[in-house]
Amino acid sequence: MSAYSSDLDLNVTDATGNGVSVDVATNLLNGTVRLSVLWTQEVYLYPDDAERVAQSLLRAAEHGRHIAETRKREADPSTSVSD
Repeated sequence: MSAYSSDLDLNVTDATGNGVSVDVATNLLNGTVRLSVLWTQEVYLYPDDAERVAQSLLRAAEHGRHIAETRKREADPSTSVSD
């Protein structure tokens, strides 16, 4: 079982049609965000797909922050949460 949770809403492949795909995932244990380009070292994106990747990274960053804050509160219950 992986500690990473991929963004299932992201379905982006290389603009050249070679099958390369992009994956954005959040580590559910510590909140870090992983950006993977699968099958190669680079990917060429159409502008709309580049925007989808950017939005996915923003969602993952927010999710990662939430995980990290939760872990911090669990480690130190005396930490107060400010809204």
